[in-house]
Amino acid sequence: MHIVVLGAGIVGVTTAYQLLKDGHRVTVIERAAAPAQFTSFANAGLVAPGHAYAWGSPAAPKMMLRSLIRNDQAIRFKPRLSVRQWRWAAAFLGECSAARAKANTQIKARLCRYSQALLDDVVAETGVAYAGQSNGLLYFYRQPEKLAAATQKADILRGQGLAIHQLTRDEVVATDPGLATAGRAIAGGLFAPTDASGDAHLFATGLAAACTKMGCRFLYETDITGLRQRAGSIQATVTSNGDIVADAFVLCLGVYSPFLVESLGLSLPVYPVKGYSVTVAAADLDAAPTMGGVDEENLLAYCPMDARLRLTATAEITGYSTQHKPADFTVMLGKARELFGNKLGASGIDYWAGLRPMTPTGLPIVDRAPIDNLFLNTGHGHMGWTMANGCARMIADMIGQNPLAHSNEGMRYGA
Repeated sequence: MHIVVLGAGIVGVTTAYQLLKDGHRVTVIERAAAPAQFTSFANAGLVAPGHAYAWGSPAAPKMMLRSLIRNDQAIRFKPRLSVRQWRWAAAFLGECSAARAKANTQIKARLCRYSQALLDDVVAETGVAYAGQSNGLLYFYRQPEKLAAATQKADILRGQGLAIHQLTRDEVVATDPGLATAGRAIAGGLFAPTDASGDAHLFATGLAAACTKMGCRFLYETDITGLRQRAGSIQATVTSNGDIVADAFVLCLGVYSPFLVESLGLSLPVYPVKGYSVTVAAADLDAAPTMGGVDEENLLAYCPMDARLRLTATAEITGYSTQHKPADFTVMLGKARELFGNKLGASGIDYWAGLRPMTPTGLPIVDRAPIDNLFLNTGHGHMGWTMANGCARMIADMIGQNPLAHSNEGMRYGA
C-alpha cells in the first residue's frame, strides 16, 4: 500500500518507520524544511513511564484558578475569547476527579512502558544516535509531606509493573552526585531505574534519514491544505505542491490536527498547552546532573544531553502562539538556579517555547477514523517522545489489519 503520513514530528517519523518495516510505500508531508521542527524540537527529553501521571487531577483546578492572579503556577490558564479553548477546558476539568486521574494514569503508564520497549527496538535496529541515556530518572520533592503523598501515589504506577524506589535526600545525591548543589533544597525523592532520556529532535532527524534509506519520500516545505474525500474515503491530500494520492492516510499534525479534519465532520479534542524550555552548556555548572529528573513541586524537568543541559517547565493553556520573551523564563530559571547554582546559563541560553497537543484525558488518539482509510495518531501531549514509538506500531498494526500488540483502550476516537 502507499500510505501518506501527515506531519514529520516525532510521531510522524516513528509512524513512517513502522509502516516501512511492514513493507508499505510511504510519503511524509511536512510544512517545515526538516523533521521535528515544532513540538519535538526542544522538549524535555525524558522517556518517563515513571512520570506517567495524568495532568487532570484534583490538584489541577486549584492551580488553574490561582494562575489567574499568580504567574508561578505549574499549570496556567489564560482565558481567551475562544470556544475551542473553553470547550477543551471544560472537558479537562471533567477528568480531574481522583477516579478519572487514576484510570487515565494506569492506561498511560501501560502505553509508556510498551512504547519505551519499542524505542529500544528501533535504536537497536537503526543505530540512531540521540544523546540517549538509560540510567533512570529522579523525581524529587522539596517538602517531606509532598514526598510522602507522592510515595503513596506512586503505587498506581507500581501496580502497572513499574519500579519506583523511595530515596532520602542523601540517597538522591548519591544516585546523582550532580545534584550536590541542590541537596539543601531536596527533602527526598523517587527513583525510576528503568526510565531514560534523550534528544527527541536528534532521534527524529536520525530516524528520518534511516527512513529515507528504506525508500521513504519526505516532502518538506509543503503545506497541507485539505483532504479530498470521495465515496466515503480519502482520495488525496491537497497540498501547496499539488495533490498526493494514496491508499491510506495517517494524521500526525499535533495541535493542528483538528483543523484539517473538521470539514470532514470529525471533532478532535486536541488543544495546545504551551511549554517553555531553555538549553544551556553543562560545562557552566560546578557539577552537572548525570541523569534527568523533575523538581516535582515546580514541575521543572531537566535532562543532560551530552554537553548540553535542557530545562523545561510550565503548562500554559493560552492558545496557538509560540512567541516568547526572556521575562517568560524568569520563574523557571530562578527555580533552576536554586538547584544548580547561579552559573547556570553563564555562557548563553537558548530559549524556546512549544505547543503540546493535549487531550483532556492526557491520552493520545490512536485509532481508525470513521472515514475508511484515514487513521489518527495525534494528541500525545507532554509525553509524545515517550509514547511515539508504541503508538506508531499500533497504527501500523491497524493499517495491516493485524491484532494489536497493545490495546488502544482510552485512545479511541470519540471515546
